[in-house]
Parts: sequence; C-alpha cells; structure tokens
Amino acid sequence: MARLRLAFMGAAAFAVPALDALAASGHEIAAVYSQPPRPAGRGRKERPTPVHARAAELGLPVATPASLKGVAEQETFAALRLDAAVVAAYGLLLPPPILAAPRLGCINLHPSLLPRWRGAAPAAHAILAGDGETGMTIIAMDPGPAARADAAARDHRKPGGRSRGAGCRHAAGGPRCRRRGKGTAASPG
Repeated sequence: MARLRLAFMGAAAFAVPALDALAASGHEIAAVYSQPPRPAGRGRKERPTPVHARAAELGLPVATPASLKGVAEQETFAALRLDAAVVAAYGLLLPPPILAAPRLGCINLHPSLLPRWRGAAPAAHAILAGDGETGMTIIAMDPGPAARADAAARDHRKPGGRSRGAGCRHAAGGPRCRRRGKGTAASPG
C-alpha cells in the first residue's frame, strides 16, 4: 500500500482511538487539527482537547484554529498538500475549500448508523432508545452542492441484540449520506 500524507481533524475522546490507529498505520500525519484549548476545572486553566493532548504525546504537529472559514486558514490547509483528511468528532464545519484541498478528499467517522441518529450524542441516543444495534458510519465528504457520501457501517451488536456504545459527538457538519445497500438518504444538518 502506498504511504499517504494525511491530516487528522478531531477534538473529543471518541476520536483518540482513530488518531492512534492512523499513527500506527505507517501513513504520514502531516498535521492534527483540533479545537482550541478551553478553560476547564476549578482553576479555569486552558486545557487542550483529548485529541490535541494525544497528538502532542505522539509528537505530531497540532493546529487549533477557532474557525476554518478564513482564507488564511484555508491556504495553510491547502499548503499541506494532503492525500486525504480524516475527520472524527471535530466540531467545526469544513467549508468547501477545506473539503476540496486533499487529493482524495475528506473522510468523516460518524458514531452511529446514519440516518437514524444525527447530531450530538448519537450513540447515547441509540442506547437510551433501546436500539438493538449501533455502529459507525464512514462518510466520504464532498465539497459539491449535493454533497454525497458512500457509507460503510460496522455492526456493534452484543449477544442478545442489545446495543453497546459510548457517548460521543457528531463532527463536521453533516453532509448528505447513504447507508450502502439501503438507498436511504438523510438531509443535511
């Protein structure tokens, strides 16, 4: 397999195992993008996100822009000359110039079987609703006006049909998506 030049974009703890897997994959991680550090705890000291902290432990370069809407941030991202970007629980919208910059595009890891649960805490909602299954949807994000997504879902059923999962957040602003083989599409947002 050819070695790819990647960016990882994430913030929440949900995204840390994906960052670890990419770091162990042998691909080059040119940059990790995360949310800026925020005041936390009793002392209100600025604390990096779990992804930022893990990237620092791995010795990876970290960028923490408050937004990706500015031309300067978009040019900086494009200058990375990436093959692909992997997005997981990032929490910032990716404008079309960001989505279009990587040669092979951007991939979003969503912690639910779309389209049933969208937005914040999809795995928690699946558990609270008593869903018999939960899983991951992998979305190929597209900068076009009718954003497409080819999704592959991984089953996370426990014996007996009860779902298992962990609290997590949706990232990247919800492109249109389709569960492969089902033909159902979810509306943006």
